[in-house]
Amino acid sequence: MPELPEVQAHAERLTSAFAGAELAAFTPLSFTALKTALPRPDDAVGHALGRVDRRGKFLLLRFDGAPTFVVHLMQGGRLVPDDKQSRRPRNGLARWTFADGRALLLTEAGTERKAGVWVLDGDPLTQPPLDELGVDAHEATLEQLTEALAAKNQRLHGFLRDQHGVAGLGRMLANEICHAAKLSPFAMTAKLTDDEVRRLHEAMRATIASALEHERTLDAMSKSADRPGSVHRRAGDPCPVCGDVIRAVEYSAYEVDYCPNCQTDGKVLADNTTSKFLK
Repeated sequence: MPELPEVQAHAERLTSAFAGAELAAFTPLSFTALKTALPRPDDAVGHALGRVDRRGKFLLLRFDGAPTFVVHLMQGGRLVPDDKQSRRPRNGLARWTFADGRALLLTEAGTERKAGVWVLDGDPLTQPPLDELGVDAHEATLEQLTEALAAKNQRLHGFLRDQHGVAGLGRMLANEICHAAKLSPFAMTAKLTDDEVRRLHEAMRATIASALEHERTLDAMSKSADRPGSVHRRAGDPCPVCGDVIRAVEYSAYEVDYCPNCQTDGKVLADNTTSKFLK
């Protein structure tokens, strides 16, 4: 799933390419695409796209004096220039057509069809699906992070992926942040020391900044798995920091990658959803 760096850089690319373009039509191409009934998407027709913003993993297409289109790409979604504008584009969910003849197409690979569009009047940040998001991860202060960690005692990796605590992170960033902070992905959030929380905060900011810097060098949105990383999807490789073998453990239907030497005092995490270690 695209994470904060991919979505942020893509919002910047879309703003650069389409800001000022007047909307001529919005066309749902799948009955699953549009998540709201009112306001009508046509209320934005005739209005110029001011900019494309990001909140968490969502894209916000802000039209001047008109409703905002909020887009979530989910696992396999992309919002891309639609050069062909075919009647039935492969994997097409929705299309924005502009008065200058260009278009944007929302697609989603696979069969799940979970990507979607919300059309919102007023301030979209105060309405579903954005109103329950935590602070964007790269903007969280140490105090905000400390408060979020203490609000619910859960495993650190799960906390980082839960959009209610901090927003914008997925599996790759959670893996990389835990490794950079030298913390077990299974550490319980309420038991982290002040020093561990400080390390987590620093690692979160640095890891996101590095990923965003990389993403801004690209012409199109990449996959998270294509970004450089230390542990994500590198099970069996040597850790670039200490040389120990990177391990993978299944947790809540996800694979968590970590370095035992750097993160768990050399202990190997049990390959199940309990918090026990293998001896």
